Amino acid sequence: MKITLPFLDERALRALFLEARTANGFLDAPVSREVLERAVEIAELGPTSANALPARYVFVQSPEAKERLKPAVGPTNLDKTMKAPATMIVAADLKFYENFARTFPTRPEMADRFKLPEQAEATRAFARDNALLQMGYFILAARALGLDCGAMGGFDRTKVDAEFFPTAGSSRCT
Repeated sequence: MKITLPFLDERALRALFLEARTANGFLDAPVSREVLERAVEIAELGPTSANALPARYVFVQSPEAKERLKPAVGPTNLDKTMKAPATMIVAADLKFYENFARTFPTRPEMADRFKLPEQAEATRAFARDNALLQMGYFILAARALGLDCGAMGGFDRTKVDAEFFPTAGSSRCT
């Protein structure tokens, strides 16, 4: 049975889902900062709980930045990560609620519940869950813009946090 979708054509479905597998190798071609920024802009339009938008992105592209990342990457992912034209680190801003007046103006008072010390673990979980959701939106946006993506575990979050988010009270690698 073929389902007709009103918004996405077959080409879009193939790019986003049907032929979209985790990339394990990349072309030796640069990815422009403009394309990456556009993917972030698109990804931030996707819904998150209370429009929290806790994801924070770091793009690792230069040889110097790759050297900073290298000690945190596991051996099975090291070669492809170093060869990728861009690696994105996604972090969760643990103080995302400070932006509620802008991101969730209909209920800015919701920020108060995330500030309570007894809610610290729930706040962390909320931030991480929604940052992961935004990471998925980013992957879809990047694919829509013609990029291949390979979501990746296999890295040491503690090392990434220490190197790229030294003030871990505000961000944490997801």
